[in-house]
Amino acid sequence: MIYFDNSATTKPYKEVLDTFLKVNEDYFANPSSIHALGGRVETLVGKARKQVASLLNTKETEVFFTSGGTESNNLAIKGTALQYRNRGRHIITSAVEHPSIIETCEQLRELGFDITYLPVDSNGRVSVQDVLNAITDETILVSIMHVNNEVGTVQPIEQIGKALKSYPKIIFHVDHIQGIGKVPLDFQQAGIDLCSISGHKIHGLKGTGMLYIKEGLEISPLLSGGEQERKIRSGTENTGGIVSFAKALRLHFEKSSKELGNMRKLNAYFRDKLRNIEGITVHSPEEGTAPHIVNFSVHEIRGEIFVHALEGFEIYVSTTSACSSKKNVPSRTLLGMGLSEDLLDTSVRVSFSFENTMEEVDQLCKAILQVKKNLEETTRRRR
Repeated sequence: MIYFDNSATTKPYKEVLDTFLKVNEDYFANPSSIHALGGRVETLVGKARKQVASLLNTKETEVFFTSGGTESNNLAIKGTALQYRNRGRHIITSAVEHPSIIETCEQLRELGFDITYLPVDSNGRVSVQDVLNAITDETILVSIMHVNNEVGTVQPIEQIGKALKSYPKIIFHVDHIQGIGKVPLDFQQAGIDLCSISGHKIHGLKGTGMLYIKEGLEISPLLSGGEQERKIRSGTENTGGIVSFAKALRLHFEKSSKELGNMRKLNAYFRDKLRNIEGITVHSPEEGTAPHIVNFSVHEIRGEIFVHALEGFEIYVSTTSACSSKKNVPSRTLLGMGLSEDLLDTSVRVSFSFENTMEEVDQLCKAILQVKKNLEETTRRRR
């Protein structure tokens, strides 16, 4: 089996699974309990928070554990909107964000907020000037993803953050879920106020993640009822999830320091192979793109059909993002990039992990050629 759907989810590291099991066996007490067992668990959570803060070059007080990327994005956007609605009701984001951003903004629109969706260019990239042009006296939040989850485009986060320094009352949120450990991002240097990270994209467990909240910034909680996460995220802590998330983040950065160059080579090698196959168009930009994502179309063959055909070779890829792949609608990202209608439903996304090899890419390319040939012959016979 060859797995190339790592942007949808990654296989948990064995060490992460072992950590989760051990913590739930030996540190099962409620960290809010006042007895010694509770104190041990509270200390363990504190150590995990300290480790995450050190890895991200942030303060411990800026790390808030959540159930994953969707919750982190919702907390960042709704929490800001509720906290600062008397200051203004205008939010700026892009037209190619993850559904957890778009649908959150649409929910806020129903509550009276004004949402501006910025267009992207043919590479799927937002213009810094468009961000500035969209700002009004009512703007309270700008939310832009770091790495596009469908085509891998890296957005100009540092430039946007620098430009927003002239607007100190506007909060800057970044969805860093696809970029973490693959495209460097310094939260302080980029002027980021809120940043979302998900555990299951970095070989951690589903249901784990965090939101970075810059020290001094206040946002309204979505879950109320307790003192947990300094009242930002009430509810008994998922201790095993928190500690395993810290372990996954550490291992992911260790792997990145050793294997990121190899991932870039895999990306370039795969692109070169695709260029030599007639009837394939690569949509991921040549420059300013993440090393783990390659999006392409096989002309006149629906992406869904191609994905299922590759399963016959025990190779697993995807079409759009996992959160959108079951919806029978065109990719918001590819639409925004201006792709022609005949390519919109033919796209396929390959996403690497640090574990993938050149040999696996070769097997994928052979399978692509065979599937393409088989499907084209089937189409000709039907005609």
